Amino acid sequence: MRPKKAVLLKLALLAAILLLAAFICSSSMAQEAKQVIKVSAKRFEYSPSRITVKKGVPVVLELTSLDRLHGFNCPALGIRGDINPGETTTIEFTPQTAGTFPFHCDNFCGSGHESMQGTIIVTE
Repeated sequence: MRPKKAVLLKLALLAAILLLAAFICSSSMAQEAKQVIKVSAKRFEYSPSRITVKKGVPVVLELTSLDRLHGFNCPALGIRGDINPGETTTIEFTPQTAGTFPFHCDNFCGSGHESMQGTIIVTE
């Protein structure tokens, strides 16, 4: 009976190791999940104008215009895109530094254009 117990013990130990490995893999995959944020643009505002993300977590911005051509420019994070009406502009980035980073429209959209801005807040 001893050889059977030894085999069963080895199988139980192997199963425990496999479960632990699966847990570790699923945890690291969950950390790499992308945060998707929908942002709409219209004269002279973004909604939301305040975007909060986490450092090291990939972000996907899905930008849409409700009226005309706009831009999305956040120089400090190195992200920029044109937002055409009737289309979705996708910008992907992974913030590496915590802080507060302003963004603005860089396609002139009329009187009030200079107030079309917002903030990306990157937390630890």
